[in-house]
Amino acid sequence: MALCGIIPEFCAIDHPVVPEKIMRDLLLFMETRFRGRFSLYGLCVLATVLFLVAGCSVKRMAVNTLGNALVAGGETFGSDDDPDLIKQAVPFSLKLMESLLAESPRHRGLLLACSKGFTQYAFAFVQQEADETEEKDLEKAMEMRARARRLYLRARDYGLRGLERGHPDIEKRLHASPREAVQSLRPPDVPLMYWTAVSWAAAISITKDSADLIADLPIVEALIDQALGLDEAFDSGAIHSFLISYELNRQSGLGDPEERARRHFQRAVELSGGLLAGPFVTLAESVSVANQNKSEFEKLLQQALRIEPDAKPEWRLANLVIQRRARWLLSRTGQLFVD
Repeated sequence: MALCGIIPEFCAIDHPVVPEKIMRDLLLFMETRFRGRFSLYGLCVLATVLFLVAGCSVKRMAVNTLGNALVAGGETFGSDDDPDLIKQAVPFSLKLMESLLAESPRHRGLLLACSKGFTQYAFAFVQQEADETEEKDLEKAMEMRARARRLYLRARDYGLRGLERGHPDIEKRLHASPREAVQSLRPPDVPLMYWTAVSWAAAISITKDSADLIADLPIVEALIDQALGLDEAFDSGAIHSFLISYELNRQSGLGDPEERARRHFQRAVELSGGLLAGPFVTLAESVSVANQNKSEFEKLLQQALRIEPDAKPEWRLANLVIQRRARWLLSRTGQLFVD
């Protein structure tokens, strides 16, 4: 690795201890050089240097710097146009973030990134593949769903750890009295609340044999409802998009579940400007199938497929992944609907 071209003094070191001045210079360079567009090359440079650092304070500073860069550079994956490439790259990124958390366990940004990253990876590249595999190999599909559940639970645990940073004993209080516990959470907590709730709900949705896990649904509802109240426009309607399918299985709620689901769909489309395929696929897969409304099902999925992934570069990968699911669902129309 051509470290000489980055910090000339580094090449003159003939012992494994990096002087603090040089380490600080390197960190400053990394922050200014890669801020906003952190590259894999830069990441590897700093990760290599971490193993050479002796001083705990400097090492912690290096870990936090790299952690901040990884969190800030997350959009690089989101704008990619090759889901298969991202499928191969994400595990390395996730394991690197876990390694950094081992050194800096209270880094809130890394905890959020891990909760989000493991949830997205489990859905896009494990659960989806399990669904596609089920007809050909049921045993393999069950194994993959078990793996997806483990990943979702890992994501949930990182989310809870992130919430604990500003709200000690929040997990214990959530189990004791969910609605009361979430009252202490504030708008800055919404990202962690959302990804904790989504990963928790996803784990429950593919669980058939854990009464304890299913019993946690009131916690999921309390978290997502509080997040909705604090910032209903979060992430261009992500909370509304999640609630499209969740409303049909909600343990509490007033009025017709389908009407609530459709209201969330409309709001999700408004907040995303109609440029996210997710709300259309979610409504089709949940409400349209439940109602056996084949024409609506096909219309919604075709709308999702007409969305141009390049229209919003930061949503490119998300749209490509969801459009793949839309095509798979369309291929199963004959199995999902009784003529």
